[in-house]
Amino acid sequence: MHIPDAFIPLPQAALYWVIACIFIVLALRWSRKEMDEENIPLIAVLAAGIFAIQAFNLPVGMGTSGHLVGGALAAIVLGSPYAAVFVLTIVLIIQGVIFGDGGITTMGANIINMGVIGGFVGYYGYVGLKKITKQVYISAAIAAWAACLISALACALMMAVAGTFPLVPGMIAMGVYHAIIGIIEGIITAGALYLIIQARPDMIPNSIKKVKIEEVTQWNKN
Repeated sequence: MHIPDAFIPLPQAALYWVIACIFIVLALRWSRKEMDEENIPLIAVLAAGIFAIQAFNLPVGMGTSGHLVGGALAAIVLGSPYAAVFVLTIVLIIQGVIFGDGGITTMGANIINMGVIGGFVGYYGYVGLKKITKQVYISAAIAAWAACLISALACALMMAVAGTFPLVPGMIAMGVYHAIIGIIEGIITAGALYLIIQARPDMIPNSIKKVKIEEVTQWNKN
């Protein structure tokens, strides 16, 4: 899902950078307001974990690859879609600049796909599903699956608009692969959320909004 340089014409890539920068500014505002000594280690661990899970790439075809995203995980655990933008931007900059994974000119598009779309779909999908199902981990898993799939479809749409490959074959290839990959992402997201709740329940009110300790404790007993 990391779009390399030359896959998107520069004018389009510049537009994506402008959009990405708007969300990056909002994410920086979130970080100034929400980051403290308590959650900085958690943010660092999330960034390292997302970096690691994105390292496993599966070839999709037409010059693209599929992998886990991690945007939903960051957004749900830290309680904001802007947290996902913040964490994924750091991860993508390191990957693109140091390891050459993803282009520099197309980094704005990658931030939109994985940070913005992944974060917003993951977070608000989780919040909506939690209200309906009353189940923390199931909601997180489904939201993470949806975030992975929709991010991949957005990536395919971008490259189709750029003329890199046809829309329908690209959407099918990216969609099918990431619908399967998304299952793994959902399991990892729910598992990571469970471990954090079990290890540090005191972080729940600050990092997983709209989830009360009593609700989680009761869910675990059931």
